[in-house]
Amino acid sequence: MIIETGPRLCCPIVELREYALHPGARETLIALFDRHFVEGQEEAGIRVIGQFRDLDREDRFVWFRGFESMAARRTALADFYGGPLWATHKDAANATMIDSDNVLLLKPASPNSGFNLRGMMRPSWQATIGQEGGDGTVLLLSIHYVRPEGAADFSSRFHAEVMPLLEAVGAPAPACFVTEHAVNDFPRLPVRQGENVLVTVQLFRQHSELDRHRQAIAADAGWRAAEERVAFLRSREPEYFRLTPTNRSLLGGKSAP
Repeated sequence: MIIETGPRLCCPIVELREYALHPGARETLIALFDRHFVEGQEEAGIRVIGQFRDLDREDRFVWFRGFESMAARRTALADFYGGPLWATHKDAANATMIDSDNVLLLKPASPNSGFNLRGMMRPSWQATIGQEGGDGTVLLLSIHYVRPEGAADFSSRFHAEVMPLLEAVGAPAPACFVTEHAVNDFPRLPVRQGENVLVTVQLFRQHSELDRHRQAIAADAGWRAAEERVAFLRSREPEYFRLTPTNRSLLGGKSAP
């Protein structure tokens, strides 16, 4: 197993990858991914942060991976996608996908807003054989689309006004990211261009905790007022995703004893 024990947050560069899959193909891709692509990517220098089922869209697979820098990203991707492991399994993986180009390139919104993986555990592939997926953990992924000229203002307002409201209703502190505008120097794998986003990820250990959080937010007048104050900075309505980790996801996985 892999246990993340260090205090440092992960990672300076993050990809949020959302795949549209052929009907019924998600479990096939998850089996391939969890068995072959976790260690294979990490050996190439890619941090596999977490992989998830979308609870509300059965043909969606969502995952995060991280890198130490854009230069490290270019090298690691070239090593993995040019290597024998991907060559062996790429046809089977690609056969499950309709679209794999829905990718946001991100960076932490502040030095303290990256993924905290401390104490999270990834079991070995062999330890998950025969296990049912899911232990009640659910992630709330929120994507806020922001006008280019208002990106910095939105981020500062979000941290100053929205973060305290989340804390006030007892929500877990979110990891928070904004668009990384560096040139995608590995064009073999496209990323979405022209986006300005602020992305948050909150981890709930039970579905009921997320339900209570949503109810508290909906009833909170301060939350509604804060939303109204930043509405003019949005380029379109935000998107929300409820995600459950696969058996080998580090983010959202079991905590180390």
